[in-house]
Amino acid sequence: MESKIEVISTVRVQSTPDLYKIVDALNRTLKENDLMFGLALDPENKEKAVFTIYRT
Repeated sequence: MESKIEVISTVRVQSTPDLYKIVDALNRTLKENDLMFGLALDPENKEKAVFTIYRT
C-alpha cells in the first residue's frame, strides 16, 4: 500500500528556541486526523524556521 503525503501549507517564521515544542504538541494531538507538522531551519536565513503542514 502506497502512502501519499500532501503538503497543505508552508510558512517561514522567526525561529525561537521553544518552537519545536509547539510542533511536537501538534503532531501528538492531531496525528489521528491524518495531519503531520514539520519544522526546519530556513537554509537561506538562519534566523527563520520553515513550518510545514502535511496531510498523510
